[in-house]
Amino acid sequence: MNGQHREQVKPGCEVDIVLKQDQSSGRLTRGIVKDILTNSAFHPHGIKVRLTDGQVGRVKAIIGES
Repeated sequence: MNGQHREQVKPGCEVDIVLKQDQSSGRLTRGIVKDILTNSAFHPHGIKVRLTDGQVGRVKAIIGES
């Protein structure tokens, strides 16, 4: 799953996100979703989330659910 649809991203999911400062390099950061920040049902660049460690970025891949 690519993380563009809000219904696929749930708190507690393990995801790979791209942070704002890593958008040019495409470097991914793995973590657990704490909050979903995007209100719309779909976003072409990925749903924006906050991880449990406080980092914010757009979901590029959903690894699994807890």
